[in-house]
Amino acid sequence: MGEPYILMLVALAVLAVVDLVVGVSNDAVNFLNSAIGSRAIKVRNIMIIASIGVFMGAITSSGMMEVARKGIFNPSMFMFQDIMFIFMAVMITDILLLDIFNSLGMPTSTTVSIVFELLGAAVCVSLIKISQNDSQSIADIWNYINHKKAIQIINGILLSVVVAFSVGAIVQFISRLIYSFNFEKRANYINALFGGFAITAITYFIIIKGMKGTPFYKDIKHLIEGNTIMIIAISFLVWSLISQALISFFKVNVLKLIIGVGTFSLAMAFSGNDLVNFVGVPIAAWNSYQEWQISGIAPDAFSMGILAKKVPSNVWLLLLAGGIMVVTLWTSSKAQNVIKTGIDLSRQGEGHEKFQPNPMSRIVVRVAMGINAGISAIVPKKTLAFVDAKFQKPVIELPKDKTYEMPAFDLVRASVNLIVAGILISIATSMKLPLSTTYVTFMVAMGTSLADRAWGRESAVYRVAGVINVVGGWFLTALTAFIAAALVAYLISWDMVMIPVLLLVVALLIGRNTLIHRKKAKEVKKQVYMERAELITINGVIEESSGHIAGVANRINKLYSSVVNDLANHDLIKLRKTDKHVTKLNDEIDSLKDGVFYFIKSLDDTSVQASRFYILILGYLQDVAQSISYISRATYKHVNNNHKNLKKGQLKDLKTIDNTLSKLLEDISSTFENRSFDHLENIINEKKELLKEVSASIEKQVSRIRTDETSPKNTTLYFSILIETQDLVSGLMSLLQTYEEFHVSTKSVN
Repeated sequence: MGEPYILMLVALAVLAVVDLVVGVSNDAVNFLNSAIGSRAIKVRNIMIIASIGVFMGAITSSGMMEVARKGIFNPSMFMFQDIMFIFMAVMITDILLLDIFNSLGMPTSTTVSIVFELLGAAVCVSLIKISQNDSQSIADIWNYINHKKAIQIINGILLSVVVAFSVGAIVQFISRLIYSFNFEKRANYINALFGGFAITAITYFIIIKGMKGTPFYKDIKHLIEGNTIMIIAISFLVWSLISQALISFFKVNVLKLIIGVGTFSLAMAFSGNDLVNFVGVPIAAWNSYQEWQISGIAPDAFSMGILAKKVPSNVWLLLLAGGIMVVTLWTSSKAQNVIKTGIDLSRQGEGHEKFQPNPMSRIVVRVAMGINAGISAIVPKKTLAFVDAKFQKPVIELPKDKTYEMPAFDLVRASVNLIVAGILISIATSMKLPLSTTYVTFMVAMGTSLADRAWGRESAVYRVAGVINVVGGWFLTALTAFIAAALVAYLISWDMVMIPVLLLVVALLIGRNTLIHRKKAKEVKKQVYMERAELITINGVIEESSGHIAGVANRINKLYSSVVNDLANHDLIKLRKTDKHVTKLNDEIDSLKDGVFYFIKSLDDTSVQASRFYILILGYLQDVAQSISYISRATYKHVNNNHKNLKKGQLKDLKTIDNTLSKLLEDISSTFENRSFDHLENIINEKKELLKEVSASIEKQVSRIRTDETSPKNTTLYFSILIETQDLVSGLMSLLQTYEEFHVSTKSVN
């Protein structure tokens, strides 16, 4: 009788392991961003500290497991079979959602997903039970759902967004007034007091409050409760003295110590708070199975009221879960992708912006600028001058070292991020509220970056757009989690045979997403970017740009041939795919042009002439990319609008041009790959034959129009392709001529 449920438990155990992997890939951003972004500690040491914190947090998470058992629904209203259906639906949905977000490199909230999955699955099963009971109506849904607790949890999650952002901004503003950006020059006693305050806050809220979730808390309960003020006062005094001693005698940077302790504590808080999101449901399912097996009652008749009672968690299971989390932390490439998103949105300096502006971000920035102007008009000028002086960044003369890279933000902001996030999360954990650690840490980081004036006029619209995208993703997670879990629960309730089917779907989708992620990672490694750090000399410009030009020539060759062939076959799907590749090429070249400022700044004094060459090369590359873009979009639009296909003569002429252009592009690619620039003149001469073919095709089309051509749409498309092909060839030839001139001048100098 219990065999199906044993198999379900096995499936839940496997799903728990997978959920831990995809969950940590998402949530590693919470406790690693500040330490990695500030470069305060070596990455290896950061990982070791975080790993220890995760293990410690796993032990303290047992109290949070109650949320999975009774936080969202009233277990006494459900039978054992109902509970197992709900738990299976939750785990299947959770893994799929988290893996999708990880593949996109977007941090999302595991707490939000698990809460709304439990809610969606429970509501679905409740409605099924109500529909099967003639004495109940839709209004009885509230007897099944623990709506008061659910509303409390949801309100807590939403409130955390505002609180975390506000508190982070306020604390960072005050900290910057104290430290400015010259924190190395602050008096030792200020550093000691700051260290005492920070470590006291961390140790009390994380360690003392966290111990409430452990079995041995009762042994020291009498020492903690009722003595809060004394413990805080003594801790502050002791840690301040220790900080002073470390600074004075051992020359320790107390901010690095805070970041180390803060990383440990935040990793511990994350594990203690979020472990329930990954293993709470399977553990609750195991507890349910044990009680049902003892009862000897049918699975659809055994009430699960037992889940409402406090059930001690197995410490060994929690440690096993912690071990899986640590291994994932060290090995997940998706985790690194998510971490990069968080650091990019909070970094102090300028750089590549991952998100594009949208109308909402522009409105927010304009409103903020108006508010800032109003405040500036009210506050006395002396006060503004004092504040501005504290936020003046020191000018650092950087060596011309191509491997040097500035940290995303300084030690002060990293410390505040960890302190504020750790305190807020631990307060929620002590109240047994599954607060979203992603919400808190992300919004604290955004609040501190805003207060630290990291969002300047040059970057604000991009950063705000990024925040809107991430926060919007969280709310989308909630809606998607609710609907998807309800749908999965309905399918499982309809027939248990759907469980293996859904598990197969999960395996296939995760496998597919993993392959896509690896493919994208390989593409990024293969792409040759003209990084500004590498382009500080003439030889550096020639070397890097040669590889990039070879790559662009290869891609243009494939794209042009694809357009011609797909137009001949009237293949809309392939044309759409080609157009996406063309857009990607244009975006990459636009990104290179955005970095011109940094390139010129990084040049050494003997290579300033390289800037003109570099700018010209980028201009010609953009011209070529725009030509293929116009050809692709015009062709796609023509086929998408269901216009007539080109005539055989037109397609034959285009194929002839494609063959000639293909040979030209292959020669260009080979020349730049082998750096054999002495053959550039021969390639330039090849253009004459190609341009003759294009001109001849134009003349043929003019003759067709005067005799038998009847389609104006065909004529428009055909002329557009030919004219843009001419522009494409002209752009390539201008690029080659510029390269030849520069190469000759460089050789004469050498």
